Amino acid sequence: MGTIKLKNIRTYSYHGCLIEEGKIGSDYSVDLEVKTNLKQSSISDDLNDTVDYVLLNTIVVEEMAIRSNLLEHVAQRIIIRIFEESKAVSAIKLGVSKINPPIGGDVEAVTIEMEESRK
Repeated sequence: MGTIKLKNIRTYSYHGCLIEEGKIGSDYSVDLEVKTNLKQSSISDDLNDTVDYVLLNTIVVEEMAIRSNLLEHVAQRIIIRIFEESKAVSAIKLGVSKINPPIGGDVEAVTIEMEESRK
């Protein structure tokens, strides 16, 4: 078993419960870890034997472009798509951060983290 990590995928997205968040948007950061068997690809040196991190990044960017009220909702969509489109992924840990959230205080980011294993 092994882990593939994509750290600090940056997007400008329009998530949030406030009307203004849907209009002006905000900066986001996504951290993704997937568990998969890396043994075969370590031997074969063949992209077809591993999880393509270009695909993982594409899924994150595409799902972050679809507005959601809650970070949990967009995170769940990302998890579902990864399991659907990459059968080699056995588990996912995902963090979605809203940078400088509008919460009336000096807060660098608000982050939700979700973990899920293939059923």
